[in-house]
Amino acid sequence: MRLKKIINGAVFQEDGSFIPQTVYMIDGRIASQEEYLALSGKADMDDEAVFDAGGSYVIPGLTDIHFHGCMGSDCCDGTAEAFGTMAEYELYQGVTSITPATMTMPEEVLLQICEAVKAFCDRTDGNLDENANKNAADLCGLYMEGPFINPAKKGAQNGNYIIPADTGLLNRLQERSGNLFRTVAVAPETEGAMAFIRENSSRINISIAHTTADYETAREAISCGASQLTHTYNAMPPFGHRAPGPIGAAADSDHCMAELICDGIHVHPAVVRTTFQMFGDDRIILISDSMRATGLADGQYDLGGQTVIVKGNLAVLEDGTIAGSVTSLMGCMRNAVQNMGIPLGSAVKCAAVNPAKAVGIYDDYGSLTPGKVANIVVLDNNLALKMVFHHASLVKEPGNGGN
Repeated sequence: MRLKKIINGAVFQEDGSFIPQTVYMIDGRIASQEEYLALSGKADMDDEAVFDAGGSYVIPGLTDIHFHGCMGSDCCDGTAEAFGTMAEYELYQGVTSITPATMTMPEEVLLQICEAVKAFCDRTDGNLDENANKNAADLCGLYMEGPFINPAKKGAQNGNYIIPADTGLLNRLQERSGNLFRTVAVAPETEGAMAFIRENSSRINISIAHTTADYETAREAISCGASQLTHTYNAMPPFGHRAPGPIGAAADSDHCMAELICDGIHVHPAVVRTTFQMFGDDRIILISDSMRATGLADGQYDLGGQTVIVKGNLAVLEDGTIAGSVTSLMGCMRNAVQNMGIPLGSAVKCAAVNPAKAVGIYDDYGSLTPGKVANIVVLDNNLALKMVFHHASLVKEPGNGGN
């Protein structure tokens, strides 16, 4: 039995507030005070570990549901080694659960990715605690960004492989991956898209993406079961006062969430603030949309088989099209608070609570509720990482790579 607790912390609550509280952990899960005290009296004192937060913020580990790569690796590399590199880097950034995103690629490449992620996860018995990779974020699924998109808004996706929405392809990918796809991106105005949304929305999260859809078309897609916008404002019509487009349609739909990239490149701080006013912090999902250059120096990289040039925080294709970000989700959340005026509690909701809900893993992740996996991050007053706990194991603290 492993008993641990974090004391003297300002602990995040699911409503976005922080209160002085102790966080209790038993055998890799968050526990109630009553459960902990009942066991602590029976345990040897050597079985208990106490960590002092020193007045710092204690929050759930973040969940990035939409990113492509980091540290030189990419989801589309299609190898277990690539997933391992990505998951390890994310864990040490305080991003403790992930659903990496594929790109618009041919079916044979997507099937290879499915085989690799299934091999990496190796969750044959479904036991999260027993099967957790101790040095890597929990890989909780995949995000399918393309190929069911509109060529007119392909962005950094490869237009050679765009195809109409195809339930047969989704079925083949789900079978090969072990049903690991949790989100699929669709342009609702394209051939067969509405039928696809109606047919599949009960079993997978469907996100409106890379689209030219007008307000009415997007509203129809949402009524058919779409429940999310992919990287809001990017690769879609703008929100206009006479043509509100998919952004206006999503804002008008109480159950529809909106992804937002707060790296300081993709969306202006004033628009970030306005978006929070439009949607509220219960319906925004912070994502990184990061690519393989994240964590590395400036230079030339690739994304989905296309050349990407990275300089500072900016990653672009050779024609100047923005090509994902080079900022981790923790960096995006920190930027939203420090440079965009978003309250910390709201930012944590959007980077931990909401993404876990969107992809159906909230029973195990996303908050510090007793019973959930003890993936926990401690941040100092400048929002720098002090400690990261993964299944209650301390994997990062100042002096071993903290930032």
